Amino acid sequence: MPPVEHPLFSRVWSWAMRHEPAGVRRAREELLAGLEGRVLEVGAGTGSNFDLYPAGVTEVVAVEPDRVLREQAAVAAAKRETAVPGTRIRVLDGTFEDLPGDAAGPYDAVVCALVLCSVADVPASLAAAHDALRPGGELRYYEHVATDGWLGGLQRTVDATFWPRAFGGCHTHRDTVAAIDRAGFERVTHRDVRLAPTWAPVPVAPMALGVARRAA
Repeated sequence: MPPVEHPLFSRVWSWAMRHEPAGVRRAREELLAGLEGRVLEVGAGTGSNFDLYPAGVTEVVAVEPDRVLREQAAVAAAKRETAVPGTRIRVLDGTFEDLPGDAAGPYDAVVCALVLCSVADVPASLAAAHDALRPGGELRYYEHVATDGWLGGLQRTVDATFWPRAFGGCHTHRDTVAAIDRAGFERVTHRDVRLAPTWAPVPVAPMALGVARRAA
């Protein structure tokens, strides 16, 4: 697999994770609340979720394709393991659609936060998540999603022009929740979240936060 390199985006994302709004951190805390056992986190970025995992999580296998972000995630993993010795975190090179062999399941949960917007193949990624879960395991998702109206039109415009190239392959107008339903998951909880006021022209403002389960 060729290396993934987004030098500008990785710098921007690293800065954003160091200055994230309180509301985003609260959403990530909600995303991970109550998790236990073995977890696969795909698109781990800088490892910003690592210090939020509950103590009941015994192992996190974190997959991140971007070299710069992966190196930062490895540092964050070491800090978490030092702070909470009972947790093991392995950071691996790979993509959602083509998980590395070292990331074999089964898992109690798969976590995807702000990643399904940038994968090359959403159905293949969700199929990989479904296969990696044990029966009854959970998909935890926190993703920005498509909307309608004038903001939906803006999303389609930026996706067709500069946005994916500027932001590491990100696409703002993806109906991610419908894709999760089509992948065979049963929604347990779901709520819509906004990162900006309804009048603000922010393509990534509409968010979805929820839990979906693989059938037992």
